[in-house]
Amino acid sequence: MKTILRAFAAVIMISNMAMAQDTRDTAKSGWTAHFQSTVIAQKHSGFPSPYSGDNSLANNVEPAATSLTGTLFLGRRLWKGATLYVNPEVSGGKGLSFATGVAGALNGETYRVGEVSPQVFIARAYIRQHIALSHDRYEYLEDDNNQVAETVPANRITISAGKFAVSDFFDGNAYSKDPRTQFFNWSMWANGAWDYPANTRGYTFGAVVEIIKPQWVLRLSSVAVPRIANFHLMEYRISKAHSETAELEHQFSIRKNPGRIRLIVSHTQSQAPSYQDGLEALSEGNMFLLNVIRGKEEHNAYGGKKTAIGLNLEQQLTSDIGFFSRAGWNDGKYVTWAFTEIDHTINAGFSVKGSRWKRPDDVVGIGYGINGISEDHKDFLKAGGYGFIIGDGKLNYGSESILEMYYNAKLTKFLWATFDYQYVHNPAYNRDRGPVHVFGIRSHIQF
Repeated sequence: MKTILRAFAAVIMISNMAMAQDTRDTAKSGWTAHFQSTVIAQKHSGFPSPYSGDNSLANNVEPAATSLTGTLFLGRRLWKGATLYVNPEVSGGKGLSFATGVAGALNGETYRVGEVSPQVFIARAYIRQHIALSHDRYEYLEDDNNQVAETVPANRITISAGKFAVSDFFDGNAYSKDPRTQFFNWSMWANGAWDYPANTRGYTFGAVVEIIKPQWVLRLSSVAVPRIANFHLMEYRISKAHSETAELEHQFSIRKNPGRIRLIVSHTQSQAPSYQDGLEALSEGNMFLLNVIRGKEEHNAYGGKKTAIGLNLEQQLTSDIGFFSRAGWNDGKYVTWAFTEIDHTINAGFSVKGSRWKRPDDVVGIGYGINGISEDHKDFLKAGGYGFIIGDGKLNYGSESILEMYYNAKLTKFLWATFDYQYVHNPAYNRDRGPVHVFGIRSHIQF
């Protein structure tokens, strides 16, 4: 914990140096510089459990689990329409039960690794280029995280290439997207059935092309996938391992209240074995393949495939109330490779600003989600199989459902504090375990 606090102090010092210039001055000079730091601490109740496995959520009351991230969002205009963005980041800490035991994992700021000391790395480093499709209409993009203040054509093609999180561009939602300011749970702020390609920390390499019109956006990407499940190194045999995603977004309004709907489709090829391969390995005692599924061994057998489709809706209901919903499905034949072990999902919820109680910058959120898995996935877990995030050694299947509520309070110009509660029914799809009550607090600095 002392190491985490020292790293946190160092990041604050660096960020103060980077932010010494006024934001308006950096915008005029073609620079952007912002900073965030988020600390989340969680604890869960004990719950009944007749058995547990290697990837089970602990059924006793665990010590509080704390995570920390700190990020500098730096950007510089290069030439007309082009900008370079670089994000140094520090992260450390752990999740409850080392972020295992619940498919809709409990803390969006933790990774599927053991407890780690804070480490500094480059989270993102990419170039963005705008290309005008017409010059009859322009829009102003305000200075923000990874956005230099600029005026751009309303009809344009935008190309981003380098290192980034593919979820930066896809599956956006105004009310349920960012675990640093909104919902904690993985299956609440993202489409859990989209096994989006990423290394252990959530980043990848590749390119995204966006065709942007005033009310429509089409996004296409091709990026690298991990060498094995939940791995820190990516696979660069592009002809055999890669992931493509397409998203069509439409902006509309209902009674002058804005809304957006997004349709996302993805296809991934990797070294992922099928769940049927996993069942055969279990029957033969083949631990090599099981270790691959759990992200522990090198592998050299291409042919894994996964196709997914998702729908994402956001709708402002009043100036203070917003609604969100997601639904997602993947074919569930091959093992989860990067995000989490969900093959179909649906969620919905509301976000309410605190204007009525004279706290207009505070936000209350409530969401409910249901997650499920394919028949092959069920059979694999019932036989005693493990993925890299769930596996109790046995399975009495039931859909995993999660209720989450949070209150995010703005304390000062730069500081927010959040209380979060999650109720998890059938954690890891197991009727024999749970339910679980999870309590969390979050502090978030942003400027």
